[in-house]
Amino acid sequence: MRPLIVVNVVGLTPRLLGARTPHLARLAERVGMRPMRAILPALTCSAQSTMLTGLPPSGHGIVGNGWYFRDLGEVFLWRQSNRLVGGEKVWDAAKRRDPAFTCANLFWWYAMHTAADISVTPRPIYLADGRKLPDCYATPDGLRDELTRRFGAFPLFRFWGPATSIESSRWIARAALHVRATCAPTLTLIYLPHLDYDLQRQGPDGPGIAQALGEVDALCGEIIADAARDGADVIVLSEYGITPVARPVHINRALRRAGLLRVREERTREQLDPVTSAAFAVADHQIAHVYLRDASRLAETAALLRDLPGVEKVLDADGKRENGLDHERAGDLVAVARADSWFTWYHWLDDAKAPDFARTVEIHRKPGYDPAELFVDPAFRFPRLAVASRLARRALGFRALLDVIPLDASLVKGSHGRPTDDPRDGPLIVGADSAWLGDGDVPMAAVKDIILHHVFDRVAA
Repeated sequence: MRPLIVVNVVGLTPRLLGARTPHLARLAERVGMRPMRAILPALTCSAQSTMLTGLPPSGHGIVGNGWYFRDLGEVFLWRQSNRLVGGEKVWDAAKRRDPAFTCANLFWWYAMHTAADISVTPRPIYLADGRKLPDCYATPDGLRDELTRRFGAFPLFRFWGPATSIESSRWIARAALHVRATCAPTLTLIYLPHLDYDLQRQGPDGPGIAQALGEVDALCGEIIADAARDGADVIVLSEYGITPVARPVHINRALRRAGLLRVREERTREQLDPVTSAAFAVADHQIAHVYLRDASRLAETAALLRDLPGVEKVLDADGKRENGLDHERAGDLVAVARADSWFTWYHWLDDAKAPDFARTVEIHRKPGYDPAELFVDPAFRFPRLAVASRLARRALGFRALLDVIPLDASLVKGSHGRPTDDPRDGPLIVGADSAWLGDGDVPMAAVKDIILHHVFDRVAA
């Protein structure tokens, strides 16, 4: 077996590869780069599951970063159990070929309850007084404590939220190098999300993108250099490309105005009531799964959605089947936004009635993805003071909300979810054996076989 490192640089595209990414550009020149064919939906959890199983969402069941759990009557995003993912995972296929194979999963999603030998994933500690403490979950036993001693607590608030920065990706890279040095896994999966978040905040042409590219490229340079230590191959890939957006589509507000979506009022705040709604949407970047209580209203709902400005198409049963999304977890309809648009989760018509968690970083309670969590509300004259004062109140024992997130969706400048129109703006794969791949772009579902080929069959150059 030949050791392999697969680095997931989220948001990296052929157009962004070049002078601003010298380490990655040299790797591409030496071993080749190909555009990768994105799946629908072009979302983290779906894309990673396709790469690791070789199946479309209809096969592995990960129809988005979350979905409506019909049996529970609740929406959940960012679950972490690998038991949600159907199909044979790459590490299971590899162990069938050679039981000595080992895999380390450093922050690829669904890293809990997995047969991978080593895994590390974000896992904050939620205290009874409302505080959320940075931490991670790791196997085998003792690895979490070992990484924390060496590198400090995982910087959760730099991983997601308005303070997100290269620091979290740097922690992941350092942890990965440590795991390689101490455990020598056959396959090391590394997730570096830093570029993705700046692309969502600023768009691909934003003023800070050059710096973000340089920062993540430097980390890749360290990983590429480390690979020489044991002769490991390095593959760098991405999940999707991010395109500029200027139009948020308030899909749930449209459904509400049409009398399809219902809310319940709790202490003057409005909560989505999915169980009694005739139709509601789980918004996820440029994809929205629309769930119906009454199938007789399917045509009416589809027509309403198709007329919404910013909606490119609406997939019914046939459309879902054609796009590999025909799974019971998917919405009865799936709306796809235009390239310049994306879907918000907002269901209220008056900001004063938004749920109290709407203005907080709360990825598990919001029934949809919220990229506004990457910003501090610009209405604050002194934003750092606004955050510090709330943290001080918490430190004194008060149950203070960190309600600093804006409700202004126009702040978001980049999004993803639909495959890009130009392959240069889509995902890529660098370092895969081009002689084995053949010509043209690479299907995302081929990544599993590419990994197995590199580990077991590739002849060293």
